[in-house]
Amino acid sequence: MHYPRVSLYALMLAAAGIPLYIHLPQFASINLGLGLGTVGAILLLIRVVDLVQDPLIGWAIDRFPGAQRGFALAAAAGLGIGFPALFFLQPGPYMVWQLIAVLVVLFTAYSLGAILLYGRSATLALRQDPAELVRLAAYREGGSLAGVIVAAVAPAIFVALGAGGLGYPAFGVFLALVALVTAIISAPLWARPVILGAPPSLAGLGQAGAMRLLALALVNSLPVAITSTLFLFFVEDGLQLAGMAGPLLMLFFLSAGLSVPLWTKVSQKLGAKRTLLISMPLSIAGFVWAALLGPGDLLGFAVICLAAGAALGAEMLLLPAMFSVALTKAGLQASLAFGIWTFAGKLGLALAAFMVMPVLEWRGFVPGQVNSDQALSTLTMAYAVLPSVLKLAALALVLRLPDAHLEGRGKAT
Repeated sequence: MHYPRVSLYALMLAAAGIPLYIHLPQFASINLGLGLGTVGAILLLIRVVDLVQDPLIGWAIDRFPGAQRGFALAAAAGLGIGFPALFFLQPGPYMVWQLIAVLVVLFTAYSLGAILLYGRSATLALRQDPAELVRLAAYREGGSLAGVIVAAVAPAIFVALGAGGLGYPAFGVFLALVALVTAIISAPLWARPVILGAPPSLAGLGQAGAMRLLALALVNSLPVAITSTLFLFFVEDGLQLAGMAGPLLMLFFLSAGLSVPLWTKVSQKLGAKRTLLISMPLSIAGFVWAALLGPGDLLGFAVICLAAGAALGAEMLLLPAMFSVALTKAGLQASLAFGIWTFAGKLGLALAAFMVMPVLEWRGFVPGQVNSDQALSTLTMAYAVLPSVLKLAALALVLRLPDAHLEGRGKAT
């Protein structure tokens, strides 16, 4: 049950990642009446908090290794309280400040749990060799992708069952129950003796190759963040596929989850760098094809979801595993470094929202309404063209990664 518990904890955390950025714009604009530009500004403002707190959380986890069970329970409690508080919000004079406060709670809890889970890779792995760290990563990312699927489609399921408010209040209660169950079942994980290393420094991270991977993580998070943030809008307003966003999301993340075992085997044979050089062009091809689609093109977009989902599975598996192996080989404490890693990922999500939402609002796009050709063209550019350019930049960073410690069987990460 050890690795399945890792999967379950990752599943719980996943609900506060990509799914929150999928649902929040729709919830805030329709249920709360906020403009997309306001939502983007709020998300970027919260990243200022993360800039300070995520490295501090990593430092605290390294500084107090005996408190990891308390940290794990605190993360679950924050999510269990934060999700119902978010999705039961109502319009009112102090609603924006309430939204900011609840999102701070949610993202802090997510940071605490994610930094603990990723920073303790050496502790949670049954062995510390690269192959076992990849095996741990496969369970972790498989659980994370399962959580993304559940959280992405749950509101639509609750609506089908008769829930009001676009299914979001019921969704909040459901996620609170998931957090409670996860806290109980995953408790044995945090009784393992902690394996610690030397405190990380900029020089140490640079020598370990971790700084290159941090830069890659930030750049690579941007296209994923943009498409996640705009997915519902592109499907329902751009492609005019009413009611198909949920099934297509499930198809996308199922493809990602099912591809993880395949990418694990490929990386063991070819190495992580060559594997990414296969998966990233697949993702770029999907973005380019999406730009050519028109209203009602369900089959074409379903194929794109399959291809892009598979590409995402490789990146979710390999990038954090590469970072973990680099830290382990260099003998560095991982939690502070993963605090920076977590912040980089969330910064990418926030920058995406801040970049595209005000532009869409300025160009006249309104979710769920009849939009002009200008507004829909801007939506397509933001969803498909901009991510293609950003993905090319990430691919260039992968090409610059050194080969020596990333290639070959047993050294796939």
